[in-house]
Amino acid sequence: MPPNLATSWLGLPLRNPLVVGAAAPLSSDADQLVALEQAGAAAIVLHSLFEEQIERDQLHQHQLGLVGSDSHAEALAYVAAGALHHGGADPYLRLMERGRALLHIPLVASLNGCHAGSWVRFARRLESAGAAALELNIYAIPTDPQRSSASIEDELVAIVAEVRAAVALPLAVKLGPFYTNLSALASRLAAAGADGLTLFNRFYQPDLDIEALAVRPNLLLSTPHDLRLPLRWIALLHGRLPLDLAASGGVHRGTDVVRLLMAGGCATQVVGALLRHGPCRLVGLVEELSNWLADHGYASVQELIGCLDQRNCPDPAAYERAQYIEALHTYPIGATFTATEAW
Repeated sequence: MPPNLATSWLGLPLRNPLVVGAAAPLSSDADQLVALEQAGAAAIVLHSLFEEQIERDQLHQHQLGLVGSDSHAEALAYVAAGALHHGGADPYLRLMERGRALLHIPLVASLNGCHAGSWVRFARRLESAGAAALELNIYAIPTDPQRSSASIEDELVAIVAEVRAAVALPLAVKLGPFYTNLSALASRLAAAGADGLTLFNRFYQPDLDIEALAVRPNLLLSTPHDLRLPLRWIALLHGRLPLDLAASGGVHRGTDVVRLLMAGGCATQVVGALLRHGPCRLVGLVEELSNWLADHGYASVQELIGCLDQRNCPDPAAYERAQYIEALHTYPIGATFTATEAW
């Protein structure tokens, strides 16, 4: 009998630990959602609904509506056709409703707000559209030198508490790694009503075009090396807080899934591997995970989860110390790595 890959995340039963993470190229239409489910996805997080994008679209439509407003009142041809189109959050909500009608797996909404009230307003609309859960995508870089880290975390905790009070949906918070004490923040988020954490949000860094003297985007997809950071923090948090932990970043092979499950993750989000290879890569990931479990005598995924978290690790301090000296002393100077080793 093949190993049982079933797990759960945010109270949602999953047929395996592979969740498609929020990325517009993967979840922009219903056909793509169906293809991901057929390839083996256990759940899908829709691309994020960004408040600032909604506001920009609404402002654009308003500006189009003013075209010809100073012309003769009967000259309707002066009114731009685009002004009759209503955008905003509606396309996202329609995709959510369409996806829920087509899929047999959980479809999770992702929300990124700018203002305190907007998180609650849009969360309610996403719940009404049929989202199975809600992931709050905390993607903002504070730049005010007068603002303290405590005030930033207080605002985040307040957002979670307000959304929790407004909706009954299972609630995950997707965080970046740059907090003074992530363990303390995680504890506060759990107390505010979060059901889980997604670790971590990848902040795409800008680059400089030294010829054009301009800042330009530079999208670098993750590699398996990127899973080290979520692996460490999942291992540190697992079993200490009433939170489901999902890993995001660096999942490209079945053994990557194994590592994160052993650390304490109950699910792993996949994006980069699917952008590189398409939905068919899910088939390979499921097969690789199943084969590894069978080869090593595991009957189910549940036997893996948390077996090497900090509480169960033979050397618990290994997750905390930097191990800088040991790492440098064991590095082979001038070593060259094959493409397989680099991955």
